[in-house]
Amino acid sequence: MSGWKAFCLLALLSLVDSSDSLRILGLFPHPAISHFKFFHPIMRGLAEAGHSVDVISPFEDKDPPQGYKDHLLPPSNLTDTISLEDFERPFNFLFHYIEFFILHNMGKEDCNTTLHSRALTKILKNPPGYYDVILLEQFNIDCAISVAHVLQAPVIGMSSCALMPWHYERFGAPLIPSYISALFQGQSQEMSFAGRLGNWITVHSLNLLYKMFTVPAGNALIRQRFGPGLPSTEDLVRNTSLMLVNQHFSLSGPKPLPPNVIEVGGVHISPPKPLPSDLQKILDNAPKGVILISWGSQLKASSLSAARRDGIVRAIGRLEQEVIWKYENDTLPNKPPNLHIRKWLPQRDILAHPNLKVFMSHGGLMGTTEAVSSAVPIVGVPIYGDQSLNIAALVQRGMALQLELKKLDENTVYEALTKALDPSFKARAKEVASAYNNRIQGPLETAIWWVEHVAETKGAPLIQPSAVHLPRFVYYSLDVYLVVALTLLLPVITFLGLIRMCKIREPKGDRKLKLKRK
Repeated sequence: MSGWKAFCLLALLSLVDSSDSLRILGLFPHPAISHFKFFHPIMRGLAEAGHSVDVISPFEDKDPPQGYKDHLLPPSNLTDTISLEDFERPFNFLFHYIEFFILHNMGKEDCNTTLHSRALTKILKNPPGYYDVILLEQFNIDCAISVAHVLQAPVIGMSSCALMPWHYERFGAPLIPSYISALFQGQSQEMSFAGRLGNWITVHSLNLLYKMFTVPAGNALIRQRFGPGLPSTEDLVRNTSLMLVNQHFSLSGPKPLPPNVIEVGGVHISPPKPLPSDLQKILDNAPKGVILISWGSQLKASSLSAARRDGIVRAIGRLEQEVIWKYENDTLPNKPPNLHIRKWLPQRDILAHPNLKVFMSHGGLMGTTEAVSSAVPIVGVPIYGDQSLNIAALVQRGMALQLELKKLDENTVYEALTKALDPSFKARAKEVASAYNNRIQGPLETAIWWVEHVAETKGAPLIQPSAVHLPRFVYYSLDVYLVVALTLLLPVITFLGLIRMCKIREPKGDRKLKLKRK
């Protein structure tokens, strides 16, 4: 009898566990691994928490946890390598708009590929309501929101970088160009008048371009796939329950965010692992410390022009520190003895070593947050995208310096690295790291809690501001300003009207008398 009771208890527990398990879909069409490195830990974390997780993306998990299932998209044309020499040519203020249209065209291609993929066709065989919640990237086009509409599931948006200008409106978050820089503009929260003017123009013009070009393009693609009766993506995105964004106030500056925008920057940061023996030896046995140089996975240091490369090499030769450089070739001309090149590096683990003094980087958000977490000062050489924004924020916080690619030479590199070695940069880096690391709850746990909350509350409707559904004319109180202006002008207009009437009605005899007196 006791055995039967034990069996029943186990069966009951299994039913309880299964009832708590959620069906979750992740939809990530953009084929950039740097983006997916933010989404992937969250999707894995949800599977490890006991949920059933389907992931549509171009990136396969080689060792998926139980409950995690890949549905792979076709390979992309997005190149794995971007030449640094391509950014040597002069750019002007129009570069922001060039970037916008590059993303626009990439978004259309990614959207079309995803909507007509076998992976999505298989997922769409599930009935409406099958998924408890759908997580999807909101970046350069919103076609993925149509899948959530068809499957009738709550939506959580995800952004691997700072919010784009067109994100704020859909979450009821105020975008204040006087101190919140557009991602494309790449400024800190302390802007000059010229900077604020440029940022205001950039924010509003990009929002307008998104409505003029990207929204219609997305609408055409989703209606081609699902039929003409589908609502506009501009309307569908307003039903997004929550946004998980790869940011943190300590890194990018505090912003007035509503409760449906959650900063979970650092979800990809895991405890450091032991280093390979050769790197461990370099880091342990450097009396003056070590400097790390890396331009990430897409930007290849070997694609630097010969003049830039030789200038960096000469600057390194003048330093007392050992330098580890992620460099893709086997050899490097005139390599000094304190320089160690490697084609691949465990960046997170090197940055966590206590003898790592400075990180020279392009300013990619993943590497930047790893340096911030380990309190490592940065010398940033931003190239494109959000890199200028990331570095500018840390320059404002006193833990980073910024160099331009086109000004890299022996003297600028040597001076910047030497300056970043000053103890004041390390002290500021420690302050930022303390704020970044010391949270009530870890970023991954926070993300998982909110996903479960949105699913359990069928979209968490109470956290959505009413501002999401207000016309922009009303949101900015333009109707109120108009009424106030008219109210203030009315007495003035009335007074001027009375004066005019008095002059018109004045008797002719009185006018002649006044003229005679004169």
